[in-house]
Amino acid sequence: MSDDVTAAADDHLRRGSGDEPGYLAAVTDLLGALAYGELRAFSQLAKDADLAPSLRHKSAIAVLAAHELKNYSVLTERLQGLGVAPETAMEPFVPAIDAFHERTTASDFLEGLVKAYVGEGIAQDFYREISRYVDDDTRALVVSVLEDTGQADFAVTVVREAIAAEPRLAGRLALWGRRLVGEAITQAQRVGVERDALASILVGAPGRAGADLAELGRMFARLTDEHSRRMERLGLSA
Repeated sequence: MSDDVTAAADDHLRRGSGDEPGYLAAVTDLLGALAYGELRAFSQLAKDADLAPSLRHKSAIAVLAAHELKNYSVLTERLQGLGVAPETAMEPFVPAIDAFHERTTASDFLEGLVKAYVGEGIAQDFYREISRYVDDDTRALVVSVLEDTGQADFAVTVVREAIAAEPRLAGRLALWGRRLVGEAITQAQRVGVERDALASILVGAPGRAGADLAELGRMFARLTDEHSRRMERLGLSA
């Protein structure tokens, strides 16, 4: 997407429209939540690199961390283009996202990988679901930022190799994965309901359709289904 097109879209959002004066606030919340999630993911992966069992693993984790930092930069640049300070946009989501990471501190490198793939995966799926209800330009940005660039394959390969070498790991990691899904969905629900502007993306606003109660139920069912597929890829029972 060209800079001119992006600038025009940003200008449209800044000006808003008569029937949706709160839409800029809603998009700001979505990008702010995503940006802080990327920043925390970068920080967490940097810590996980210290637990890596080899230089090969440490190098791979560093590459993944750099990808998260790049995404963070893309999101903060868009926020600035909207005339919003990134820190202001991110601040409301610090408690929920920090709480998730504090409750899911990995005890070793493998747990960290499962968390990066499974726990972060649920959060990313949640933001993809929300992006179905925003403008095309914002949706394209969200989808681009959440695109998998090899993170999944790395996590799956390493975890499966570890289980093949030591089968008893499967039980512990499966329990860890089940804990992560509960915590991640709790985080998603908290992020989605604590801010009225962000919630309005899902439930709609005057002049803009959202999801009804039945669709919200299906959305969380899809999150759970995607979690099960990720666990299966890792060779773990969901």
